[in-house]
Amino acid sequence: MSALRKKALAEIGEGTFDVLVIGGGINGAVSAACLSGRGARVALIDKADFASFTSQQSSNLAWGGIKYMETFEFLLVRKLCMCRNRLIDAYPSTVQEIRFLTVHAQGFRHALWKLVCGTLLYWLIGSFFTRPPRWLSPTKLAKEEPILELAGSDGGFEYSDAYLHDNDARFVWNFVKSAIGFGCAAANYVEALGSERDADGVWRTRVRDLASGVERTIRSRVIVNAAGPFVDALNARDGEETAHQHVFSKGIHLIVPKLTKSRRVLTFFADDGRLFFVIPMGVRTCIGTTDTRVDGPHTEVTAEDRRFVLDNINKRLRLPKPLTEADVIAERCGVRPLVVRKAAKGQSKDWMQLSRKHALDVDRAARRISIFGGKLTDCLNVGEEIAAIAGSLGIELPRPDVRWYGEPIEDRRLEFFARARRMKLDERTSKSSSELLSPRLWRRYGMDAFAMLDEIDADPSKADLLIEGAEYVRCELEHAAKREMIVKLDDFLRRRSKISLVMRTEEIRCAPGLVEACHILFGDQAEARLAEHFGAPTEPPRLVASA
Repeated sequence: MSALRKKALAEIGEGTFDVLVIGGGINGAVSAACLSGRGARVALIDKADFASFTSQQSSNLAWGGIKYMETFEFLLVRKLCMCRNRLIDAYPSTVQEIRFLTVHAQGFRHALWKLVCGTLLYWLIGSFFTRPPRWLSPTKLAKEEPILELAGSDGGFEYSDAYLHDNDARFVWNFVKSAIGFGCAAANYVEALGSERDADGVWRTRVRDLASGVERTIRSRVIVNAAGPFVDALNARDGEETAHQHVFSKGIHLIVPKLTKSRRVLTFFADDGRLFFVIPMGVRTCIGTTDTRVDGPHTEVTAEDRRFVLDNINKRLRLPKPLTEADVIAERCGVRPLVVRKAAKGQSKDWMQLSRKHALDVDRAARRISIFGGKLTDCLNVGEEIAAIAGSLGIELPRPDVRWYGEPIEDRRLEFFARARRMKLDERTSKSSSELLSPRLWRRYGMDAFAMLDEIDADPSKADLLIEGAEYVRCELEHAAKREMIVKLDDFLRRRSKISLVMRTEEIRCAPGLVEACHILFGDQAEARLAEHFGAPTEPPRLVASA
C-alpha cells in the first residue's frame, strides 16, 4: 500500500469532515478539489479506482455540445462553450483546441448551408474564442483529407472544439491530486456501505477498505453523492428521495491503428443520424460512438456494436483495405448517465435528443447533495456549484477566491522548459518516442516534473523507457508508485496512463520492461498483481531486482 493511501485511510476515520464526497469520477473529483481548495475539510472515496467507470470511457473531447443546437438548447450550449473556453485557458498543455471536419451527404435532413450557419452561430455562442468555422467544397475536402469517401457528398465544413491530449481518466486524477494537495483525504477502493444521520445531524457513513477488508466510519456534516450511474442506487439504499433520476445510454469506441496523419477530428453523421467521430489518439485513432439505450450501468461491447462502428467507418473513409475486428487494438465501453425528472421517465421524447446536462438535487434538511448527469466539459461548473450549495448549507469556505484548478503559472512552465533544454533532455530521449519527453512530463505532472528533472540529472537511466511503445519512463513509474495511489495494475495501465488503450493486451504482457515496471509499482507484490491482471501464466515471469 502506498504511503499516500495509507495516510488517507488513517485520516478518514478521524474527527468530523465538513463534506464527504462519494464517487471519484469527474463530478466527485471536481467537487472535492473545489471544496478543499476553498478551505473545507473534505473526504473523497470511490469503491473502485478513481475514474474507473463512466469517466474513463469518454471520447476524450471537451466540446460545447454543438449537437444540442438542433433541439434549441442554446443556454446549455452557451454554458458548455464557456466552460470549454475556461478549460483551454487553464490547461493549455492538456486541453487544446482542435478542428472538427464534417462531411455532409446530399439529402441529409439539414441542408449544408443550414449547418454552416449553425457553426457560425456556435462560434458566436462561444464568444469567438476559437478559430472561425469555414465551408469546404468537395474539391477542398478531397485535397485536405484524401482519406475521405466523398461519393454523394456536396461538401462539408470545419469548426473548432477541444480535446484532451492525454486520456480522460488522467484528467480526473489530476483533480483528485489537486484535492489532496489542498488537504483532502482521498482514497480509492473504499466502498460506502450505508449512511445514517445522528441525532445531532452529523452523517455517519460506514465504509470498507476493499484492499484489506477493514471497516471504518466517516463522520461528515454534508454528503455529496457523486456516484455517477450509481447515484440512484446509493440514494435508494439510504432512503433518500430525489426529483431526478438517471436513464442510461451505452456508448462504445474502438481504438485502431492511426488512420490519418492530420491532427483533426473527422466527423460524420452515422447511419442512425448521430455524430460519429474519428479522433486522433497519438499513434492510434479512436472511432465511435454508439448510442444504445440500456437498463443499467453495467455494459459490454457486443458483436453488433463492433459491426456498427466498423461498417460506418468503412463507408466513410477510403482505406487501403476495410477495417475488421482484427484491427481493433482496444475498446472503450461505458454508459452515459442521462438525467430526467422522475415524472418524465415514461415520456416519448426522442431518445437521441437527450442532452448531457447535469442537475443537482439538494435535501437541505438532511444536508445531502446528489449530482445527476453531466459531462467532462462541464466539470468546472459542477465543482463551483457544489461549493456554493455547501456554503449555503453552513459549510465555511474561508478561501472563496482560491485558484483550485489549472496548470502552474506560465513563469514556472518557462522555467521547467529552460532547465530541460539546459539538460539536453529531449536530445537523449527523442529517438525512442513519438513525442519529446519534456512536454509529456510537464503536461502530466506539472510542478512534480521538476523533481523528475532532478532524478534524471542525477541518474540518466531514469529517462529510459521501460515498456517500448508506451512512452512512460522509469522516473514516471517511480512517481506513480509513490504519489498516484496505484492499487492494481489496471490503475496504471488504463487510468494514470493510456498504455492499455494504445497497445494490445498481448503486447503489454510480453513487453520486456513489464516485470521491472511492476516491481517498481508493487514491490514484492508484483507477481501477484501481474497474475491478477493477466491471469496466471503457465510459466510466470520471474522478477529481477533492478540495480
